[in-house]
Order: sequence, then structure tokens, then C-alpha cells
Amino acid sequence: MSRTLKLTLAGAVVGLLAACTSSSHVLVGNARPPISPDQVKIYYEPPPKYEQIATLDASSSSLSFSDQSKTDDAIAKLKAEAAKVGANGILLQGVEKRQTGSIGLGVGGSSYGPSSASGGSVGGSGGLYDKNAKGLAIYVPPDVPGESH
Repeated sequence: MSRTLKLTLAGAVVGLLAACTSSSHVLVGNARPPISPDQVKIYYEPPPKYEQIATLDASSSSLSFSDQSKTDDAIAKLKAEAAKVGANGILLQGVEKRQTGSIGLGVGGSSYGPSSASGGSVGGSGGLYDKNAKGLAIYVPPDVPGESH
């Protein structure tokens, strides 16, 4: 493998790793003291009573090819972000697959002689995908019956 190709592949991997990790929040209410992400529950429908704390956005950083593992990674990042602002719940607003880039590789060769020349090449490319999750960080009072997760 040529040195140029090795450097190109190494640069692509570093770029992918840097581009794949992100999570953020925007406060829409009052933050509470931070808690453990293990204490954050996922809600698919709004509980009867809750307080809005922040909007959340997280992308998977898993290099796995499985959609499930990428979704799990994005949800774990939502929980970590919610825990930072003291939310004990996330009202999940959606998880979507998005293309974050592409990678391609081509190889070619040629030869020539005194009375002939020939050449050929082959190449391919594919998309790189991750999962993006959105939710609302919420605080659910402990006395609310019928919590669903």
C-alpha cells in the first residue's frame, strides 16, 4: 500500500471520528442539579405532569454498522445531556438516520509497449450514516403515577 494511500485512509478515519460525536442542549426552563444518566427515563408520550428543562439533540458516534447500536448510542448521549441539566426524563421526539459523508476508493493501472497500450481501473463508493435523536429534557415529580418508559 502506498504511503499516500495510507495517509489518506488515516485522515479519513480521524475525520470520521471527529465528525460523529455530538450532543447539545438548549435551556427552555430552569436547570436542576446534575444527576446520573442511569436515573433518566425515556418517555414516548408525555407524562401527566412535568416541567420542561431543555431541548436535546444527539448524534451517534458508534462505528458499528447496526442501526440498533447507533440508535442506542444516540439515546445514551441524550440521557447524558439530560442528566447534566438535572432532568429525570426525556420526552423522545424522534430518531432519524442521516448521511454524514461518503467514502470512495479507486485503483487503476496501465501498461504500454512499442505498438500497444492498455489500461483499466475499478472503483467504488458508499455512504456513511449515523443516527440523530431529538428530545425534550423534563423533570417529572416523583409522585406522578403511571410513569411509562
